[in-house]
Amino acid sequence: MTEPSPAIVVRGLRKVYGNKAAVDGVNLTVPRGCFFGFLGPNGAGKSTTIRMLTGLVPPTSGEIELLGLRMPGQETEIKQRIGLVPDESLLFDRLTGAEFLEFVGRMYGLDRAVARDRGRALLDVFKLNENRKLIAEYSKGMRKRLAMAAALIHHPDLFLMDEPFEGVDAVGARLMKDILLDQVRRGATIFLTSHVLEVVERLCDRVAIIQEGRIVTEGALADLRGGAESLEEVFVRVVGAEREFAKLDWL
Repeated sequence: MTEPSPAIVVRGLRKVYGNKAAVDGVNLTVPRGCFFGFLGPNGAGKSTTIRMLTGLVPPTSGEIELLGLRMPGQETEIKQRIGLVPDESLLFDRLTGAEFLEFVGRMYGLDRAVARDRGRALLDVFKLNENRKLIAEYSKGMRKRLAMAAALIHHPDLFLMDEPFEGVDAVGARLMKDILLDQVRRGATIFLTSHVLEVVERLCDRVAIIQEGRIVTEGALADLRGGAESLEEVFVRVVGAEREFAKLDWL
């Protein structure tokens, strides 16, 4: 029996803006069924990498394969099989949550009745069905929950998530974590960025750390921690941020 291709394969990926490489020669392989954390300081290249993986930003050079499909060339097939939660919620503010989810389901080719039923079920799961608010009235946490519901509606094989828990309260975050872990158990792959290292440590089985556009370490979380170290300690050591802060006399 042939082994399935990795969920994500990236070779020599670069994105240059002007004279600066935001992503500079990234090589990365993410196996299927993996909960993968993609970490780095602000401005390290995390969001740019995800935007290239989703086809929102074309790479300057390099190769991308998702679920065995090449980009560019097979973008339509790829987009039908991935779920996206972007850093900035790309939602239609003048729709209700139900209308938006039905629209997303239809965009993924679902029958109208199926899209409507799945949308209602997801609104119930994410506790967004109390009223018919327009999305413009949603809080940031509600928008994140709706974006995750939209990512789930077509039952994708791969999730690309940029700071999915940002602005979400503890109850909502717990619900989202449980849903994501259930998706991994059923064989899906999750690739996420997060600045909350405790969340990554609790959820992810593999981690890569990017700094100044380059991967500086990658591997199984247990191997990177090497025993007693926390993920935060590994992160600070790897990115070279262990120096003490300059104390201010007046502070």
